[in-house]
Amino acid sequence: MVIAIDGPGGVGKSTVARRVAAAIGASYLNTGAYYRAATIAALDAGAPLDDPEAVTAAVAAAEYAFVGEHMLLDGRDVSERSRSPEVTGAVSIVSAIPGVRALMVACQRRWVAERGGRAVVEGRDIGTVVFPDAAVKVFLTASETERARRRAGDREAAGLDVGSIAEALRRRDHIDSTRETSPLTAADDAVTIDTTTYGAEAVIAIVLGLVDPA
Repeated sequence: MVIAIDGPGGVGKSTVARRVAAAIGASYLNTGAYYRAATIAALDAGAPLDDPEAVTAAVAAAEYAFVGEHMLLDGRDVSERSRSPEVTGAVSIVSAIPGVRALMVACQRRWVAERGGRAVVEGRDIGTVVFPDAAVKVFLTASETERARRRAGDREAAGLDVGSIAEALRRRDHIDSTRETSPLTAADDAVTIDTTTYGAEAVIAIVLGLVDPA
């Protein structure tokens, strides 16, 4: 059973996905970690970000593993570096490349299959592309102001004011929602939850209520 948790940045996907996975005894996968690792692979290889073929080749040459919420790139833990301004500024470019997405989707599907197909998976295209047959599909949203406020507490946003964070979120949303491959959008059969005024506990309860106890 796969539970898909989709949505843009700052809506609480990670908190909800982790807690739901723990509650039902399922594995947890943050697919965004793969795209950040792929971005590091491209940067370290010196691939020009405006050259999709070069970026895809660099990404294909690396090995990826998600272990206990740590992202490994060629055996190295890149979890900390993946949240650096350098990677954050480039990940939307790398993740929009069709070849990169195809490679990462294959990795993510394999990861879930290796865990018996029982996982809570968070991302931006889980219910629409990665696992279109997921048993439960949830799409989280929140107001721009609330998303920026939440992101202000993240390490990658340290030192930035809420206005700057909101602008960065708008840029990322535009790139994600207008890319040709796997655009950010709710699946037709997803349950949309606006987390602006809901606390994490309330959202988690709603999601758990959608899960078939069997």
